[in-house]
Amino acid sequence: MEDPRIFIKWFLLLVLLSLALFMANLWFGSVLINWGEVLRVLFHPDKSQSAASVIVNAYRLPQAITALSIGIILSISGLVLQTLFRNPLAGPSVLGISSGASLGVALVVLGGSFIHLDISALPFLGNLATIGAAFVGALVVLIIILTVSSRVGNVITVLIIGIMLGYAVSAVVSVLQFFSRSEDLHAYVLWGLGSFSKTTVQQSVLLLITAMAGWGIIGLFAKPLNALIMGENYARSIGIPTRSIQRILILLTGLLVAVGTAFTGPIAFLGLAVPHLARALFKTSQHKILIPGTAIIGADLALLCNLIAKMPGYDTSLPINAVTSLIGAPVIIWVIIKSRHIKY
Repeated sequence: MEDPRIFIKWFLLLVLLSLALFMANLWFGSVLINWGEVLRVLFHPDKSQSAASVIVNAYRLPQAITALSIGIILSISGLVLQTLFRNPLAGPSVLGISSGASLGVALVVLGGSFIHLDISALPFLGNLATIGAAFVGALVVLIIILTVSSRVGNVITVLIIGIMLGYAVSAVVSVLQFFSRSEDLHAYVLWGLGSFSKTTVQQSVLLLITAMAGWGIIGLFAKPLNALIMGENYARSIGIPTRSIQRILILLTGLLVAVGTAFTGPIAFLGLAVPHLARALFKTSQHKILIPGTAIIGADLALLCNLIAKMPGYDTSLPINAVTSLIGAPVIIWVIIKSRHIKY
């Protein structure tokens, strides 16, 4: 997409779609609230705490903000990792960071079977412990990856070590699952299915700030990322400090994924597929276009998946990973087949 005016038009259209999907997430649910009531609750707070006010402010608003934020976080992280490793199958889970978060949660949720502590009986403390454990677990794996990357010059080796770490961590989690109580195992499986509905308003705002900050910082690396597409030798020949850039970007994407996974659990497909969709739509490998394009498409897709998962008119919600996978698998296969000429 050589003409910047075409990109701007597409970007504005996608932003408008984000606003429409965001409002639809506030409107639809097991209880249908009309548009006027939603707008009244948002712009004229009800001190009497009506049912509509509680539903929108306490449940649907943080859920919509979380979906939008996670869509941005995972999508731009996937774009960066695919560029760093020059691999179309690279995504936020490729370095084992999501597996590290899963191990942290497993130790808290499933570990109760060994110390005879029912964490599910402490919902507030259990929620904080789960978020903290997921973040610490992801951070530990990230530190290991950064340590390895500082000693190994080949970024592909770092990728392989990250994948192996993921397998090792998954093995430990499997052992914990085998010896855990059925109620603890059920709680862990539910966390692993992913959800945008576990955050408070304050937590969702924190996620949004993290997403916007990550988007802005990664945007500063558009030129080095463009150079890395051509290979490390080319990037070094034009003065790009490739190893430093790689470590900084791995640290940044690792922190973004760690924060996102801590609050929502591992979310499938978004980080892998959205960069492909952005490349197919904008028909470019220029990151000054791909970074904002990927971010807004990721936000749109996460909001759409959350809307579908809520099954408007029903009293239950589908697991978010079931929706992202059902939508994502056919789309990503089609995009890869139709876009084989696009560079990764």
